[in-house]
Amino acid sequence: MAGGEDGVRRAGAGSAEDSVWTRELLDHLRPTGRDVRRVVAWLAETVRGTVALQDDRGALLAGTRPPMDGHLVAAVAAGRIASAAWEGQDRHLRLVGVEYPGSSSAGVLAVSRDTPFDRRASDIVMHTVQVIELLLRAGETTAAGRRLEQATSDLRLAILQLLMVEDTVSARRVAAGLWPGLLDTDTACVHVVEGTVQDRDRLADECIDATGERALVVLCPAVDEHVIVVTPGEAEARELRALIGPRPRTFIGGSARQSLARTATAYGQAVSALAVAHFSPDKAAVYAERTHPERLIDPVALQCWTARLLRPLDTLPHHTRAELLATTRLGLEFTAVSAAKVLGVSRNTVRARMERVEALLKADFTDLTARAVVHLALNIQVGLADTPAGTGTPPTPRVSLRDLLSGPGMRTWAQDLLARLGHDTRDLRRTVRAWIAEGANAERAAHTLGVHAQTVREHVRSAEPVLERQLLAGGSDLYEVVLAHLAVGDLDQPALPRGKSGLPDSLVHG
Repeated sequence: MAGGEDGVRRAGAGSAEDSVWTRELLDHLRPTGRDVRRVVAWLAETVRGTVALQDDRGALLAGTRPPMDGHLVAAVAAGRIASAAWEGQDRHLRLVGVEYPGSSSAGVLAVSRDTPFDRRASDIVMHTVQVIELLLRAGETTAAGRRLEQATSDLRLAILQLLMVEDTVSARRVAAGLWPGLLDTDTACVHVVEGTVQDRDRLADECIDATGERALVVLCPAVDEHVIVVTPGEAEARELRALIGPRPRTFIGGSARQSLARTATAYGQAVSALAVAHFSPDKAAVYAERTHPERLIDPVALQCWTARLLRPLDTLPHHTRAELLATTRLGLEFTAVSAAKVLGVSRNTVRARMERVEALLKADFTDLTARAVVHLALNIQVGLADTPAGTGTPPTPRVSLRDLLSGPGMRTWAQDLLARLGHDTRDLRRTVRAWIAEGANAERAAHTLGVHAQTVREHVRSAEPVLERQLLAGGSDLYEVVLAHLAVGDLDQPALPRGKSGLPDSLVHG
């Protein structure tokens, strides 16, 4: 056995055979060939032996480990000797320490041959160690960069999730450390940029570059093709739209300007606008501020009705109440799975929170009319949260949901909207009404109407461009159509909590 500091010998430049293995070894440093396992396999083939590489913790990293003396391996790994050689029983073993980046221990390269190590084999082993060390350092640098990128991406998502549950104070606190001034604003717009799954990471990087990190850019956790961007200013929004122009198969939808506490609402608007962008020549669209039903209702009466409907939630701690309301708003707007991904919780957590709200409000979320009414109240509640303290509405007599929806402005809007369906000979209005009454279930609606389920789906799909609203996707568009049916009396009022009189709230205050 022999041990000592092995100097690194230069490959014999005059040997054609040496130049071959030198060239082959250097090829492993090319960007397309940087793989330590391939280098170990090449070394075993080149020296006609068995080769193993263990890392600084003694784990086998590549190759096949030959029989070795544990004490000798430990001495090399600890750095007490740089290399060692052993001969016996027609076997020749060479151990060489491999410097591991950021570690006080060394890895060990073990090479076993049936024949003695000549100068050529020794040169190949020592030069291979140098290449392996270079690859390990490069790999550690790359891995560290990836870990930093992932941590930054996770932090951006955490900030967005805090905004989604209206915790703007915590969101600002988290953002301040890395992006000072990012959320120093009371209002912002949300944009959703859609590209391909394969191109999304690069698209997100370009969004960051285009906005100069003055916007919050997040890889959407719910849709693999989407990048979510919270833009405080108009300049950032313009940069994003300019970025989309020359890119094929890339679209952008933007929300109306909202307070930071209404980020979840703005996100829903951006998704709705994105659907329109697919049919726009410039592949971009901004949420249209069309006439929404809540704007046609007496605001004082609507706000008082909302406060009474959601009063059972007022007994909860503020943070718990905000969390339940934000989760329910997203859960009503999207699927439980999508809401869970956006919020960073499990779908069971989303369902549990929504079930708690159901229980407190005594509302049945399997009833589409109840979902639409609670969705209306939650949207109004967000507006009330934006109202400065001391500017609340004065008390008003209790009004029923029926009274709220039967005002002249609301009834006119509802009649005009649903009248559009009457121009189709297939009686789309009858199909849509039955489909809503059956909880948007095509099979049950088909049984009620005596038609095939596919016919129901085709009718509902045909009604979408007529109403200029997405129905099959659910969410705000569908709930507006439900409210229109309630306003004209085409659907029964939903059963909601009981008031002090003991009568159902559908008769007392909705």
